[in-house]
Amino acid sequence: MRRGAGVLIGGLLAAVLAGCSATPHPADSAPAAAPVAAPRSAEPPAATASIAPGEVRLTPGPFTDRVRVRDTRVDVSSVHGVLTITSDVSDVLALEVHAAFYDATGHLVATGTFEQAAEQSLTPGAHTPGEEGIPFTITAAPAEATTTSAVLTIPVLVNE
Repeated sequence: MRRGAGVLIGGLLAAVLAGCSATPHPADSAPAAAPVAAPRSAEPPAATASIAPGEVRLTPGPFTDRVRVRDTRVDVSSVHGVLTITSDVSDVLALEVHAAFYDATGHLVATGTFEQAAEQSLTPGAHTPGEEGIPFTITAAPAEATTTSAVLTIPVLVNE
């Protein structure tokens, strides 16, 4: 019986070890592909808004707790302001501010975008926001639209 148990254990070990190999299998040598998240597109602006003429409103979003928008004003076909990063003072690598422009009756008449991206050739600190912030101007498209108010969104904010 001892000899039968030894043969049985030896056979089991041989079966288990036969599947093991020091050389990788071709299927195992390639790393598994990580899922890549597709960039999320910004929500389209509302067709109408309850907004007073001359008002510039920042819609709450994923980055609004990290910024302050001040000195805003709307003219005939653009919105102007200054955006200050409040979370830290590191370099801004990418920033997008979208504007939905409304007429005096609150109907959407145009949209526009402000984009800022760090370029490799710029000197270090070229996009470091200071106390003065990042001035922006967003022009309405179509430019012939008469605008009286704007709703801003910030879909992109990347800093070091």
